[in-house]
Amino acid sequence: MADDFALSDIKKIAGGEELLAGNFGIEVEGLRVTHNGKLSLRPHPSIFGNKLTNPYITTDFSESQVEIITPTFESIDEAFDFFSFMSDLVNVSLDKDEYLWFQSLPCILPKSSDIPIARYEGDEKAQESMDYRKGLAKKYGLRKQLISGIHFNFSFSEDFIQKLYDNSCSGKSFKDFKDNLYLKVTRNYLRHLWLIVYLTGASVACHKTFNHECVRLMDRQGKSGSLYTSTGCSLRNSSFGYKNLKKLYPSYNSVREFTDDVQSYIDEGILSEAKELYTQIRLKPKNPPDLLNSLNEDGVRYIEVRTLDINPFYKCGLIKKDMEFIHLLLVYCLLKDESDYVNWQKESLINEERVAVSAFDPDMRLLKDGEETTINEWGLEIIDRMRVVLEEFDIDCDGILDNMADKIRNPSITYARQIVKLVEEKGFIRAQMRLARSNKITSNYIINQTDLIYDDKFKKYVPIALPGLKDTCATDDVFAEFRGTNLCSIEEELRKLSEEEDSSKSV
Repeated sequence: MADDFALSDIKKIAGGEELLAGNFGIEVEGLRVTHNGKLSLRPHPSIFGNKLTNPYITTDFSESQVEIITPTFESIDEAFDFFSFMSDLVNVSLDKDEYLWFQSLPCILPKSSDIPIARYEGDEKAQESMDYRKGLAKKYGLRKQLISGIHFNFSFSEDFIQKLYDNSCSGKSFKDFKDNLYLKVTRNYLRHLWLIVYLTGASVACHKTFNHECVRLMDRQGKSGSLYTSTGCSLRNSSFGYKNLKKLYPSYNSVREFTDDVQSYIDEGILSEAKELYTQIRLKPKNPPDLLNSLNEDGVRYIEVRTLDINPFYKCGLIKKDMEFIHLLLVYCLLKDESDYVNWQKESLINEERVAVSAFDPDMRLLKDGEETTINEWGLEIIDRMRVVLEEFDIDCDGILDNMADKIRNPSITYARQIVKLVEEKGFIRAQMRLARSNKITSNYIINQTDLIYDDKFKKYVPIALPGLKDTCATDDVFAEFRGTNLCSIEEELRKLSEEEDSSKSV
C-alpha cells in the first residue's frame, strides 16, 4: 500500500508545531456510589437536567453512571482544564453522602435486577436509547455494563491536512486523502495499543459482587470481599471486560471496506448497530448517529481512543501526561512506516489480551510480526523510536517519554502495581472509597474556596452543565447560593476520611 504520509515527505513541508496542532476532547463514565462503597440507586441528579439535551453531563448505560463530555478544544491543556473543572462540578453536585467512583471496575453491586438502566424522558429518541440499553443488558449482562473508562478524541488540524494534500501527488480527493491519513494512524495505533494498556492500566481489582467471569481472573483475595490479580494490569481491557462476544476484524484498508464489514456484522445479527462495535479506536464522522452512512459520505472527522482506564490517583480520573503521551503516540503512528505482516490485527488482539491479563508475568511474551518479544524489549524500542522521530521535528518530548520508559523498566511504579499495593493494605472498597473521599475534598476546595467557578473560561458553561441551578437557587447570584447550600463542608469530608482511616486501622 502506497504511503502518502512518509516522515521524509512530511518533514519537507511541515514543522513540529503544525504536526502537533489539532483538536482535543475527553469523555469519561463514572459510577455514583454511597458512603459505604455501594452503587447508588438514586436517580440521576436533577441539577444536571435532561440527560438527552445536556451536552456536558449525562448518563451512560446506567442511571447510576454519570458521563462527562467536553467540547472540542485546540489544545490538551484547554481540554484537560475544562474536564478537570467539570468533574469538580459534578462531584460537589452529588448528594452529601454520594461520591464519584474513580475506578473502571465497579463498586459493591446489588442483585442484577436492581441495577438501574438509564431512564430518558421525551421523544422517540428517548425510547430508542432505553431500548438499546435493554438489548445490551440482555446480551452482555447488567454487571458488565457498569465497567467505565475514558475516551480521548483527537483530530489533526485541517490546515495541516490540507497542506499535506496540496503538496501530495496522490491523485485522490481530499476526503479520501484525509480518510487514508486516519486509517494509517488507526492501523498503527492498534499495533501499539498494548503499550497504552500497560502504561495506563488501573483495573486490577474488584469486589466479589462483580461479574463472575472477571472474578475468576483474580488470583488473590483481600479484605472485605476484595479480589485482585497478581499479574494483570487492566482487566477492563481483557476479554472479560467490555468486549464484543465474538472477535471481529473489520478491514481498515479503506472507509468503504470498513463500513461494509460492520454492516455485514449487523446483517448477520452479530451487532445490533454500528456503535456496538467495541474497538479500541473508533473512526468518527460528522454525524455519529448515522455512523456508516456518514463515514462513507463525509469521511473521517476525528478518532476516538478508548483504551484508557480511569485513574483513581487524580481527582478527575485522568492524568494530563497520559493524554500528552497518547497524543505523541498518535503523531508517531502517522509518521511510522507500517509493517506488511498479514495477521497484524489478530496479533494486536492477542497482545492486548496478554498484557491486560499477564503484564507482570515474567514468562509472558508478546508477538511482533510473528516473533516473540517482551514488554521491556518492545516497549523501550517504541519509546526510543518515538524520540528519534519526534526530534526530527524539534518536538520536546523527553520528559514524557522518560516517564513512560521508567514504567517499563520498573513495573512497581505503574498505576496497576500501586493499586495492588493499596488493595493489599486496605481492601478494594476501602482503598477506593478513601480515594473517592479525598477527591471530593479536593473538588470541594476548588469550588468553595477559589474563584474558578467565576473564571471566564468556565463560567459560561456552568448554567448549561447545571440547568437545575435556577430551580434550586433563589438569588440572582446562583453560583454563590449553590456554593453556600449545595456543598458539604471540607471539614465534614475530612472528618469522614479520618473516621474511615481509623476504622481501617482497627480491622
